[in-house]
Formats: sequence, structure tokens, C-alpha cells
Amino acid sequence: QVQLVQSGGGSVQPGGSLKLTCVASGHMYRSSCLGWFRQIPGKGREGVATVYADGDYTHYDDSVKGRFTISQEKGKNTVYLQMTSLKVEDTAMYYCAAAAQGCYGFRGFTFFDQGTQVTVSS
Repeated sequence: QVQLVQSGGGSVQPGGSLKLTCVASGHMYRSSCLGWFRQIPGKGREGVATVYADGDYTHYDDSVKGRFTISQEKGKNTVYLQMTSLKVEDTAMYYCAAAAQGCYGFRGFTFFDQGTQVTVSS
């Protein structure tokens, strides 16, 4: 089992920045992955970014490349999502996720937290 506790989120104007933080505990290993997903009402949950191997490798959805940065504290199961140049279409519920047994792209994630709302509007 993996427990996830997220903080951050909120409202911001287009072009602004926000940072999400998530702490994972439980059965996590160096091969485990941490990531961020998002969902808007009426659509399925989509992958945003993932990190693994203690932060050495990252993966992003094309829609956020160059604007979002995922990072992990070395030796800790703490993951961050720095979001910059936010757009209205980034508005969604954001979920922290863990893949204890490893991941391939956005596959393999079986643990999700309760989510936090990110709203981008003028």
C-alpha cells in the first residue's frame, strides 16, 4: 500500500504559476514511479508528468512540455510539479499518483490521492 498526501493548488490568472507537492509513504522502492495526472469533468483522467529512479528520469505529456517541471527530492518520496505559463485549459483536478512496481509512460499507476483543484481564469 502507498499513501499520498498532496498540497498546493488553487486559482491563478493565465500566465501565472503554481506548485504542487506530494509526499508518498508506504511500499515505495527506487524502481517506483511518482507522477501527476489531471481530470476535467466529463473526461477521463490523463497523465501530466512522471518521475522515477529517484528523480533521474522524467516523462511529460506534450501539452505541458516546456511549461511544467516535475522533480523529486533525492532519497525522499516527495515529488513536486512546478507549473508555469498556465493556460485556461490547464484547469482541472490534479492527482498525485504512485506506481510502486514501476511504470511505463503513464501506465502502471495504481495509487492516487484525493486530488486538488487547479483553476486558471482571468
